[in-house]
Amino acid sequence: MSSLDILSRQQACAALAAGSPGALVVLHDLLEDGVVVRRVYQDGRCFEREESTLEHGCLSCTVRLDVVPAVARLLRAGPRIILGLPPAVASQTAVQALRKGLGDSLVIDSVVLACAPDAVEDQIWDHHTLFESGFTPVPEDDRTPGEFLMGELLFNDSVVLADPALVPVDAYERARGVQLIKELAPHAEVTESSGDIRLGRHDLADALARTVPGSVRVPVASSAPFTTVVQRVERPLHPERFRHALAALAQGCCWLRGRIWVASAPACRISVQGVGPRIWLENTGPWQAGRTSLPGVSAAESRDAALGWHPEFGDRGTVLAITGDDLDAAEIGALLKACELTDTEMASGTASFPDPFGLNQPTETPLRSTT
Repeated sequence: MSSLDILSRQQACAALAAGSPGALVVLHDLLEDGVVVRRVYQDGRCFEREESTLEHGCLSCTVRLDVVPAVARLLRAGPRIILGLPPAVASQTAVQALRKGLGDSLVIDSVVLACAPDAVEDQIWDHHTLFESGFTPVPEDDRTPGEFLMGELLFNDSVVLADPALVPVDAYERARGVQLIKELAPHAEVTESSGDIRLGRHDLADALARTVPGSVRVPVASSAPFTTVVQRVERPLHPERFRHALAALAQGCCWLRGRIWVASAPACRISVQGVGPRIWLENTGPWQAGRTSLPGVSAAESRDAALGWHPEFGDRGTVLAITGDDLDAAEIGALLKACELTDTEMASGTASFPDPFGLNQPTETPLRSTT
């Protein structure tokens, strides 16, 4: 169970525990100065509470040094555990650490995000870091709340909606948040009421495929008032024209993702990700059409390439998906079309194009440019 805040996590864990008598509920919290608090409950009774201090009080150290050993020990005491991660700890981090530490002795049924639906849209648009907004005690964590939430909505198979009873819930904002979550995570089981918990099934391969940079997955049907617009462009994009268009493309959209073929880095598959106010581009390596072999290519990349293979350009091309409300598909299409290279520019080659994003560099690790 991942979350941005303790109250949503507590409420969702309690709802899950109510439907699973005898299950152990294990809650971890990371406080200031590297202090980790672990509490273990069974049928509503807390029978274990421990504090420890980590030399490096970061989120990944919390998982590796406390969460994994605690789960390994408690699995011997009970066959079923509901694990509540510290706020802002990514589920993917925990799942991979647990699998590495415990191997086949561990079966992960579901990976769940707990969140307050009336707050989700504001959290996506929060331009502060997780630390600045008070979601984590780690000053070095420069992710935004929206980046965390989007990562969880992609990786997790379930969402349990919580309504922490601190302030009255705005019914309109709650309903709008529910629709937004369904648009952003169409694969997930979304539980709107604690009395009717429905969980998805964890499949690591599918979860990882959804998180591949540049991959595009869209809902079969939109969840009004939100919609997702997908645009494809065959020719390379002019880097300066695309740089200017990027702000207009992202304006008012909750989530922008996909991959671009840009003339300043024609051999490179550039992924684009925008969550709320932050956009970043990442050089993920050469296009598959330009490789003699495919070491390290994920199944998701191979599937995307096969589905979008062009007889002349191969998998090279631009595919962008934009999710928001009040989107004009024709306007977005025209904006991208204007970024395409003209016949004259195509004939001139790519050597003369500027590289405003600084991504056309050979590297063994992905290069990232943030806007």
